[in-house]
Amino acid sequence: MQMTLAHSADAQDHVVDQVPLGERRGPVTMGLLWVTMVTGFPSVLVGFEWYKAQLSLAQVLQGVVVSCLILLAYGIPATYLGSKSGLSYSILSRKVFGAWGSRLVSFNLVWISVAWYGLNAMFLADALKGLYHFDIPSTWFAVALALAMAVNNMFGFSGIANFARYFAAPVLILWVGYTFCKVFPTCPTSVFTTAEPHSMTFALSTISAFVVGYSVWGNEADYWRYSRPKKMLSAIPLLGSLIIGQIMFPVTGWMLARLTGITEAGPATDLMNQYAFGGFSIIAAVVLVVSYFAVNDSGLYGAINGIENLKEWPRRHVVASLAITGAIAAYWLANCSNAFEVVATLSSIMLPAATIIMLLEYFWFRRGNESTDTFSVSAFEHLPSVQPSAVWSLFSGIMVGVATSGLIPGLQSLHFGICSLQSWLACGFAYLTLRSLELAQAKRQKDRLESQFSMSPLG
Repeated sequence: MQMTLAHSADAQDHVVDQVPLGERRGPVTMGLLWVTMVTGFPSVLVGFEWYKAQLSLAQVLQGVVVSCLILLAYGIPATYLGSKSGLSYSILSRKVFGAWGSRLVSFNLVWISVAWYGLNAMFLADALKGLYHFDIPSTWFAVALALAMAVNNMFGFSGIANFARYFAAPVLILWVGYTFCKVFPTCPTSVFTTAEPHSMTFALSTISAFVVGYSVWGNEADYWRYSRPKKMLSAIPLLGSLIIGQIMFPVTGWMLARLTGITEAGPATDLMNQYAFGGFSIIAAVVLVVSYFAVNDSGLYGAINGIENLKEWPRRHVVASLAITGAIAAYWLANCSNAFEVVATLSSIMLPAATIIMLLEYFWFRRGNESTDTFSVSAFEHLPSVQPSAVWSLFSGIMVGVATSGLIPGLQSLHFGICSLQSWLACGFAYLTLRSLELAQAKRQKDRLESQFSMSPLG
């Protein structure tokens, strides 16, 4: 029975082939799924952090709007690539990066997804302890939660989409809507005219680091290959989910911090329970569990697709292995003071950089080419080991992003701007240049051969 379930999930999930149009979901399902992927309790807590950092409400609003515009500029084509091709992030990378280049892209997807999985388990453990004051070490509590969070992925995309559509997203939307509407009247218009101790440059750098780092997935194609291939069916759900998850949630946290003076995560969690649910901790606990389980469902699903590109295993083995690895990651990250900053920054650099390169290849260099093999699946043995222009461009973008992120102590002088955006621009410029040179050289070689052939007596 277990073997049948595993093979059934693999077969229905189109791990290494295109998702048929008849199995695509509508914008409501995709929108609700995406709400659970860019909305979470950390998006509320960061509003408390921004108030503590003395960022004004005007700066917060400007920062989140600019960050969301950046996300839309990246996200609409990235999600459309998934819906247009019907292929996963890892499979799309094969033709662009080559056999070993694709494996590198998939490896990055797996370890980053596992890191997020462990991080979210740790966040949920801390949040539940803040509500119930359990006398349990956060580390071991996070490990136990990480093991429990993998169940939905036994059922492939359907299990994730149904959980998001019927339970997780409605609960989240009701929670944020009620809390926002309750706290908004308490915020006077004078907050928009208060003195701002920090520059807008500092505010934008601080805010975008969270919003972009938390909301960009990089492997959007893994999920949106189940969407119908129309740009507006991507744009509308993306916009709606960002308004809820990265504008309303942080602004709600900021306004609650201004109202109460509370800025620490533990008391803020208890405040959200008291303010939104009247002290009924069971409701707050359900909301927290739902939101973190939903986002970890999606993260683990992406990691599964990455693993399948490296080696074909039964789904139950992959899910179990990743759940155990995620539990180990939770244990390790619980003892890392800047775990969120590191994971969010590297995630927003490494995974989207590969997507930028794939977008340029499929929508720029192959534009107008509607041949049936444009999005066909190529076996590794039919591919070159690496595509140098793609791999070098990926390394270039990663190096620029990491160097300007502030993560490396010795490179603090290079810390400026929005590191993820700078990374995307760098790898995009590098790929446009290197790929153009590569194609020009191939054309010259082809012309030379044709010229030699035409001059031959046999020609």
